Amino acid sequence: QVQLVESGGGLVQAGGSLRLSCAASGSTFSIGVMAWFRQAPGKQREWVASITSSGYTMYADSVKGRFIISRDNAKNTVFLQMNSLKPEDTAVYYCKMVVTVRVGHRDDYWGQGTQVTVAS
Repeated sequence: QVQLVESGGGLVQAGGSLRLSCAASGSTFSIGVMAWFRQAPGKQREWVASITSSGYTMYADSVKGRFIISRDNAKNTVFLQMNSLKPEDTAVYYCKMVVTVRVGHRDDYWGQGTQVTVAS
């Protein structure tokens, strides 16, 4: 069983910063892509950023230049540094990891979500 536990959300003023963390525990033979998604009230969940096991990063246009995704492979943890936050960044943020629990068995796992609220 694999569990992803997120932390770091909260309330911040526009222009401020927050750092989200997501740590995986359990049967993690290896972890491939790690990613962050978000879902605002009344909207569909959207992709925010991804990082491969080798450190290649990709960002949605809406956060490019403001957010930084990183990972600590030794700790099975992914981070999202969010700078210059805007009210439209308000959402529940979810981490996702592609986890191989044993050879030939790979699945997507999601965190429980953490609320980020940006006040104007």
